[in-house]
Amino acid sequence: MAKLSHYGSRGEVKMVDVSEKAVTTRTAVAQGFVKMAPAVVRAVKGLKNPKGNPLEVARIAGIAAAKRTAEWIPLCHPLPLTHIDVTARLCQNGVEVRSEVTAPAQTGVEMEALVAVTAAALTIYDMCKALDKGIEISGIVLVKKTGGKSGDFFRGSGVTGAGERKNSHKKPMRSRGR
Repeated sequence: MAKLSHYGSRGEVKMVDVSEKAVTTRTAVAQGFVKMAPAVVRAVKGLKNPKGNPLEVARIAGIAAAKRTAEWIPLCHPLPLTHIDVTARLCQNGVEVRSEVTAPAQTGVEMEALVAVTAAALTIYDMCKALDKGIEISGIVLVKKTGGKSGDFFRGSGVTGAGERKNSHKKPMRSRGR
């Protein structure tokens, strides 16, 4: 939830001022899943997709998108990213997409990791939609984040590096047979 101090005098939304925050190494990992029919999985595995290899194109799309996150998300700070890794792993019923992003910055890189996964998943959909329009994108989540004043976050543990409870009302994520 946004703090009231983030709003201007007339209720307009403003970019958060991070100028007084220390520069620290920030990392974030995100993941998502692209569920597809077995025939589509076989086509991707056999490199028989009409548009080419969706896994490699998705990886490049995710990297490019992470670099442009501030253009996707209106109040997101542009950050000097030093590392972006996007993987697309073929599974029994689809593709698991994962990203890891790092930057020495005054604010976190969670959005960059999430944008990378989202763009990669959308690219897989685009490249495979000729084979199946019923492909589903799901489970796009922040897996972990490190660095910064708020401490570390690890999905499922509910505990930050500072020992505070985060998301304690949520149950840990469980595998869905991917």
